[in-house]
Amino acid sequence: MAENEKIVTALEEEKELGEQSRIRREKLASLIEEGRNPYEKVKYARTHTSVQVIESFEELEGQTVSIAGRMTIRRIMGKASFAKFMDGAGIIQAYVRRDDVGEDDYKRFKTCDIGDIFGITGKVFKTQTGEVSVHAESIELLSKSLLPLPEKFHGLTNTDTRYRQRYVDLIVNPEVKDTFVKRSQILKEIRNYLDNLGYLEVDTPVLHTLEIGAAARPFKTHHNTLDLDMYLRIETELYLKRLIVGGFDKVYEVGRIFRNEGMDAFHNPEFTSIEMYQAYSDYKDMMDLIEEMYRTLTLKICGKGVITYQGEEIDMASPWTRLTMAEAVKKYCGADYYAWESDEQARSAAKELNCEVPEGNAATKGHVLIALFDEFVEDKLLQPTIIYDYPVENSPLAKRKASEPAFTERFEYFICRHEMGNAFSELNDPIDQKERFVKQVNAKRAQGANAEVDEDFVTALEYGMPPTGGLGLGLDRLVMLLTDSATIRDVLLFPTMKPIKK
Repeated sequence: MAENEKIVTALEEEKELGEQSRIRREKLASLIEEGRNPYEKVKYARTHTSVQVIESFEELEGQTVSIAGRMTIRRIMGKASFAKFMDGAGIIQAYVRRDDVGEDDYKRFKTCDIGDIFGITGKVFKTQTGEVSVHAESIELLSKSLLPLPEKFHGLTNTDTRYRQRYVDLIVNPEVKDTFVKRSQILKEIRNYLDNLGYLEVDTPVLHTLEIGAAARPFKTHHNTLDLDMYLRIETELYLKRLIVGGFDKVYEVGRIFRNEGMDAFHNPEFTSIEMYQAYSDYKDMMDLIEEMYRTLTLKICGKGVITYQGEEIDMASPWTRLTMAEAVKKYCGADYYAWESDEQARSAAKELNCEVPEGNAATKGHVLIALFDEFVEDKLLQPTIIYDYPVENSPLAKRKASEPAFTERFEYFICRHEMGNAFSELNDPIDQKERFVKQVNAKRAQGANAEVDEDFVTALEYGMPPTGGLGLGLDRLVMLLTDSATIRDVLLFPTMKPIKK
């Protein structure tokens, strides 16, 4: 369809919508004139949900129940009508007859619209076709819908309308609700899993006074009372590790994170992370924890160990593959980190493979290894894979490997070709940490950022932090995986959207 035709179609749809809305407002005005303003209803004494009636039909048959919900379908057959009503649990049918509800109420019911919300009291029965229904004895309009529901919501020209108006999406496409029910179940099971391991859930500040030196760009705001610029957090890590210093052995936080960066199928400016820290452990302990947690979650949420994501089978039940970054790069592109005798040789190896290294002539062997991994390895990691031992160049908060100081005790795990989480043996040397912070801050300032060293965190480390394993994962990507959702917007109730220009 040409652009002009799209505009014309949109204008026609808007005109039709406006006409239908006008008619509905006129109906509302008539109700108000009659003293029947539906918005004045404070409460409705519902006794059962739709699912409770259907599942308990044998004991409820012939009994009087009160249900409530949004009318989605109606068939008027003279003096009687069948209609279906959707509540938070499901959909149930009601049989509404003039002789039972009264002539006036039945007449009003016939003039009501799809989308209106009703309360119905009546007896439970089963129709000749075997459908559990409620034979209405009274029916009451509880809320008037002033806008019509779209008939073919998935067929709308503007494909992002589902995300902009999630409330309509949930009404018209009830299956969408299943994704968000699963999201809550996943979060509940994660909490259960960590709680059973002795972790304590905590809350840490969302507003920070410093723009710390991490790579992510923060959102900036202003505190009026203190007359102070503040930043929305880009992680929960540093406060959680302060708690490890303070004597908590196992802590975690389900935290809303804000990063002023790009948006795509796997990124949203605000998202939910889960970070966990365990004293007297290391990154290998965190490998075991995350692998077993994912295996447990998959079985509880999906009922099986092998799932399908976007048409590809993912084996969550079998032991995960574990490779060092150097091993993975050698496996997938042939470059051997340990054969490079100098940074210059590493840069030459990248050039031979036509791999651009962002640091250019300043690139170290570590920088080259990271670039080769990004170019040749990540998109090969379909099945659950742990990549560990990252170069110190991109791991400012991880502890160095004692046997190989050029590397850190860090891992990321990948599923379906995407990074799903990040973990360290946490750096607890305050002197080393300060030096890394300074380098990181200087790099950020060179890019124009107002970054500062978190001196208070360094002070916390100076009091002593025990050896600690830490791990962070993105809840949204996990939900995508376990609900077979193609984009992050499918698992966020209200994803960030660019405003529509009128």
